[in-house]
Amino acid sequence: MFANRLSKRLRQLKKWAAKAGNDAFRLYERDIPEFPAVVDWYGGEVVAWLHPRTKDETEDQQDAHEANCIEKICSSLEIPREKLFVKERRRQKNRREGADDGQGQYQKVAVADNAPSTLRVMREQGLRFEVNLTDYLDTGLFLDHRTTRDMVRQRCKGLRVLNLFAYTGSFTCYAIDGGAVATTTVDMSATYQAWTLRNLRLNGFDVGDAHRLVEADCLAWLDRGPKPGEQYDVIVCDPPTFSNSKRMEASSFSVDRDWPALIGSLPKWLSPQGSIWFSSNSRRLELDEAHLPPDFAARDMSKRTHAFEFREGCGHQAWLLARQATFDEWQAKRGK
Repeated sequence: MFANRLSKRLRQLKKWAAKAGNDAFRLYERDIPEFPAVVDWYGGEVVAWLHPRTKDETEDQQDAHEANCIEKICSSLEIPREKLFVKERRRQKNRREGADDGQGQYQKVAVADNAPSTLRVMREQGLRFEVNLTDYLDTGLFLDHRTTRDMVRQRCKGLRVLNLFAYTGSFTCYAIDGGAVATTTVDMSATYQAWTLRNLRLNGFDVGDAHRLVEADCLAWLDRGPKPGEQYDVIVCDPPTFSNSKRMEASSFSVDRDWPALIGSLPKWLSPQGSIWFSSNSRRLELDEAHLPPDFAARDMSKRTHAFEFREGCGHQAWLLARQATFDEWQAKRGK
């Protein structure tokens, strides 16, 4: 069943991807309960995240299951073993209590000494992005947000855009491609800001007075407040589900617990008619409008922003936030 599902999905999605100009897409995400894996296609190479089936499995049983998955992935997708990059996802437990297992998505994974990084450039909807297939649990490009990125691109011509928790800057690239006149990209990782710069240059963009990169803890940076006249028309905010990085000024961040404070820090950065794209991969997060800043409202955009190949229930949750008066104005324009 696992092998048949993979081969069928590849046949279906290859045609769509070629027409849409996408080199990378999701093939499989826990579709069959007996095979709790995630499998992504990257232009002829494959990244697979293999999850344990049960808590009671022995190490020998886990090894046998992993070997079976690897064999089925390679045979069904007709790729040699060297084109499959296997990663193990470990559960982060007790996020609400601030515990972490140290295997967050942005940390490096163990690789053989002197093993070269496997870097590739993927096309996506007219843009290009560097991915790293070996060194991290994630590759540098969140495929489930492909549609979200395009929706932001279509809505930022002539506007100022703030990209928070920016990771490798894909939203920034889309914003500039969509005609944003200024962007600020904030992330506390020097590694990811350098990656963002490479992505910008891959697409013919560069940093400068109009488009700047800020290496900072987003929470602390927001709390310090904007300078006079420093407001944005579009804010993209896709925080981690949990973080206890030593570089953070706060002891920890949990999006389930801390989202009201995070969103509450954004209005002072937002222009009067501005909007906020807020998203999270936490399935536990419930965005209660009663905890939004005064006069703000939210629209659930989760289904509309999921990329084409993602099943319902997989991927992120997303909301469009704005002042109620702004939503009313948009509604009035549509009515005309």
